[in-house]
Amino acid sequence: MMLAATAGEAQKLIEYTSGMGSRDPMSPSIWILYQHVEATHEGMTLTADSAHYNTEANSFTAFRHINIQLSDSTFIYGDRLYYDGNTRVLDIWADTVVFIDGGTTLHANHLTYERNRSTAYYTLWGHATSEDRTLDSRQGQYNSTRKEFYIYNDVHLRDSTMLLVTDTLIYNTGTKVAHFVSPTRIYSDSSTIYSENGNYNTDTRFAISFRRSHVDNQGRMIDSDTLYYDEVAEYGRAFGHVKIVDSVNNITCTGRYGETHQQRRFSFVTDSAHVLFVDAGDSLFMHGDTIYVTTDSTHNLSTVRANYKVKVFRRDAQAMCDSAYYSASDSVLTLYRTPVVWYDHYQCTADTIELHHDTSGINRAYLRTDCFAVQQVDREKFNQLKGKQGIVYFKHGEPDYADVLGNAQMVYYITEEGPDGQPQLVGANLGIGTDMRIYFDSTRAAARVVTFDKPDMKTYPVMQVPEELKQLAGFQWLSPQRPRKPEDVFVW
Repeated sequence: MMLAATAGEAQKLIEYTSGMGSRDPMSPSIWILYQHVEATHEGMTLTADSAHYNTEANSFTAFRHINIQLSDSTFIYGDRLYYDGNTRVLDIWADTVVFIDGGTTLHANHLTYERNRSTAYYTLWGHATSEDRTLDSRQGQYNSTRKEFYIYNDVHLRDSTMLLVTDTLIYNTGTKVAHFVSPTRIYSDSSTIYSENGNYNTDTRFAISFRRSHVDNQGRMIDSDTLYYDEVAEYGRAFGHVKIVDSVNNITCTGRYGETHQQRRFSFVTDSAHVLFVDAGDSLFMHGDTIYVTTDSTHNLSTVRANYKVKVFRRDAQAMCDSAYYSASDSVLTLYRTPVVWYDHYQCTADTIELHHDTSGINRAYLRTDCFAVQQVDREKFNQLKGKQGIVYFKHGEPDYADVLGNAQMVYYITEEGPDGQPQLVGANLGIGTDMRIYFDSTRAAARVVTFDKPDMKTYPVMQVPEELKQLAGFQWLSPQRPRKPEDVFVW
């Protein structure tokens, strides 16, 4: 027996056919249908082994081998279904409900599909595939018009080279872009990305993060407020509270804007830029308007360059200059344009200063062109050495002797032990010579000065030093600008 029924379009009733059927004797409005059951409703076609159709409620309950076609490319398969023809909402259950929309397939135990919204929902678990990507979550929804998933609660998005783990995710199967609004980690072969709000293009491997952004790329890390990171090019641009950490070389760079390019082996930060470099157990703090760091082909530190308003703090020495350059291959820090170096109670200036380091600290300092060394004696008196060039030699990290070469000039105050056992000023040596050598004692004080080649030296009692000879030409005392602690590198 073949049964068929058609209702008026105004009520949008479900149409059906079946091999056999009968009215439910307890509920006359319900037809019990079986054998090749098929129903249609406003463009949807449904087949099942058996069904109950409620003509009064305009609802359809189907059982076993349920196949639903919503469009040319959208299908649902399951074992038990309830469909409300008035709201156009269907619920379908099975060990595994299968929802297919073009190249996207969704599996779940229970699925609700709102035809008016073109949206499928699941609340127990869901597993979806789209091309070579899979999505897993406990709850979620899929809009077949926008081709977009909105999934949450234990979310995993993965393909052959990437795993994204989060709590809430929006993923568009057309654009291949994932948008996350909760703490998220993206793992790949070369890097790990962390963000709490952003986008990730699973095709191009390009990430944009807007909150608490972090990238870890084989020991090199970027932290910032906002981050643009290209995994393929290993290139990142960071904004706001930027920190770039190279744990391989013990370098940390901070600033308000930064870039890192692993394939080109360089990073830079600017706007309140600062670098912390740990070498031989000591820390060097450097600030400049812009700081660049490069590495070699084996990812070891190559150079550090700081430009404009540079200050440096290290336990054994401090410095100030217009720009600085550090070469890791020979452990040399070069200071350019009006540099000043403070070492213990000495101040040194020149056109260019080179500080050579080894494992014990500074081992040699070159003061190139117009070198000037100053040591404060008291409020008004200063020991001074001046010449064309200067070289300071260190031994085990301590100053051993220094050479002042070319037109060497000196103002040096003489002390003797007084009746109370304290040193007292008794006179001053003033003079010039072609070259001079200064020997230091264990307290880093100048113990002896030797003048070479045509010296012209005079000694004055301390109270009789001519006022015009107390300071050599070009003298300046810059102690107020000396960084006394790491934070002072930001004070100019």
